[in-house]
Formats: sequence, structure tokens, C-alpha cells
Amino acid sequence: MLWKNLTPNDQRPTIMLGRGDPTEFPSFQTTPAAVEAAVDALRSSNFNSYSPTVGVPQARRAIAEYLSSDLSYKLSEDDVYLTSGCTQAIELVISVLAQPGANILLPRPGYPQYEARAAYEKLQVRHFDLVPEKGWEVDLDSVEALADDNTAAIVIINPSNPCGSVYKYKHLKKIAETARKLGILVIADEVYGHLVIGSNPFVAMGEFASIVPVLTLGSISKRWIVPGWRLGWIVTNDPNGILIKTGIVESINNCLNITSDPATFVQGAVPQILEKTNNEFFLNIKNIMREAAEFLYEAIEAIPCLTCPQKPEGSMAVMVKINLPLLENVVDDVDFCLKLAKEESVIFLPGVVVGLKNWVRITFAAELPCLEDALGRLKDFF
Repeated sequence: MLWKNLTPNDQRPTIMLGRGDPTEFPSFQTTPAAVEAAVDALRSSNFNSYSPTVGVPQARRAIAEYLSSDLSYKLSEDDVYLTSGCTQAIELVISVLAQPGANILLPRPGYPQYEARAAYEKLQVRHFDLVPEKGWEVDLDSVEALADDNTAAIVIINPSNPCGSVYKYKHLKKIAETARKLGILVIADEVYGHLVIGSNPFVAMGEFASIVPVLTLGSISKRWIVPGWRLGWIVTNDPNGILIKTGIVESINNCLNITSDPATFVQGAVPQILEKTNNEFFLNIKNIMREAAEFLYEAIEAIPCLTCPQKPEGSMAVMVKINLPLLENVVDDVDFCLKLAKEESVIFLPGVVVGLKNWVRITFAAELPCLEDALGRLKDFF
């Protein structure tokens, strides 16, 4: 809808700050180690066949080892299930939990794929609030008020898309303890894991698996800047065996038996990608994003009719509130974004898409000159 509202004869390039895919920018290219790993996997001719439905064993082992570095215990390859990106991981988990009468707790604001898939599977959705004044922390009182005997799980996205927050250890532990009290499992969406640009370190939710079972969802899409490679995973963090006893693990296996798999050669490249990528690549990407996020935050602060409650700490996006009383002829966030696209060829995502009306989500995973241009046009818009 926003693309269709662009002015056709506007000679300026359209600036897309509405999605988390920075691959169009030269500074956001994957590491040569990943490209070489994919080439080596292709040339080896070892990955031209169908893969096991749960994933290629060596890829599962490598991911288990990679994720174990964030935990105080070791994962095994049997804990890892490979998917076509994190999107398929979401689809599978929602499908597994969609029993008659069941419901799931989703964050507001949150990632819309969960709600869309839940609607498809006829799984009831209940939204708990994230509190902007507290670094977008989970309102645990609202979680307890929403849950009942039919609640299957709570979704926690950390680092947060769309908020740009990164939760502290203490808060994540409280979430785990609340989930245990309610008798529900935690779905930890960590697709932006380690993409941290602030002071809070990334803490894996799986660290609290002794308190409550955790299904971790992730991928190589964001950290390695390869969203088109479609390689994700579901990981069972379950030292007490609860996910096995309740049939969750069996259901995941059953779903994988009737779905498509990630490209086998991409799976085959995973061990080399994880082993050979150097820390310099990650630091460079984070430095670019940190500079961009700081510029965006300071520029927004200087615009009276926009409010950014917190400087981004991680992921690739941030939520910004529109102060509608200060604007003329703007009805809501959708109207704001449509007019901005039409008049300035800049695209933000309306907050209603992620569950928060009269806000916008702005991606800061962009090169600084692009952001400077976008914010200059935004000031002209006002």
C-alpha cells in the first residue's frame, strides 16, 4: 500500500526504512567466509540430495555448539531442528501449539508473523503490553492476568523487533519464573541474537531452561546479513525433559516430516560459516548500526511531533511515537506513513502493523548518508 502511494515522477530515490533487510547497502554485505562456505558446499557435491527432515547432522551439531557458547550447559544436535528461515520456525511452533481451545500470549508491539500464523491455525491470541518507559520490558502483571488453563506459551522477542530493546538477565529470569508459575513454555525469538549496540549484553533465554522449558527460534539471516539464504532453527532447551513428556518434540518432528526443508547446500555450509566468520565482521556491522542508531535517535529527539522513548539497544529497528495533536491533517499512523511516502518518498512502517497505533517502526540498519537524507526529508515533511 505504501509503495503504491509513492509519487511516480519523484526523481529522488525511495528510502525504505520499513523492513529489516539492509542487503541493498554496500556496507551491509555478508562476510566472505560465508560466501566461500556456500561455494565450497556446492562444489563438494555432498549436498545435492534431499536432507533429513530435521536437518543435516553436521549443521545441527555446529548450531548446537554455536548456541551452547551462550549457555551454562551444552546442547546436542538432537536439540536442533533446521527450518527455512525463522519464518518457518514460527509457523511450525504455532502449528504444534494450535490445539482446540488453546491460546498464546504475544507481545504488543511485536512481530506480526506470529499473529498472522495463529489466525491461520485458529490459535487464539492474547496480547500483553511492553512498557516503553521501562525499556520495553514485559508487563508481567498483564501476563498473569491474561493467562488461563488453556494458555500454551508466551513469546519473547529479544533483542526486540520492533522496539530495539535488549532485556537484562534479571528481567528474563522474572519472565521465566512467571511462565513456570503459569505452567506455560517460553518461545524465545532470538533471530537478532548478539546484534547488540547498547550497554545491555545479549542473554539467551535458554539459560533459564531449568526453570521453564524454552523453544529458541533463530537464523543466520540477521547476524550474517543473508535473509535470502533461508536457514533458521528451532532449538529445545529442556534439561527436565518436559517438551518430550508433553509431546511437543514429537509434534515438531511430525510437522517437519510434511514440510519443505532449507536448501541442502546452505545447510552444508553452516559448519564452515560458524567456524570461519571472524569477530571483526560482527564488530564492523555493529559499529555501523550503532552510529546509525545514535544519529536516528538524536535526529528524532529534535523533532517536536515525534518521540523515541529509548535509544536503540539492539536488533535493527526502533519504535517512535507520533504526537498527533501537533500535526495538521494527519489522522493516524497509517495516514502519516502514506503521506510521507507520497510527499517525500520515505517509507516507515505504521505502528498498527506491529500492534501499536499512532507509532511508527523505523529501521536503522542503513548507511548513514541514507539516514541523513531520510531525516532531512522528514523535517521537510513537517
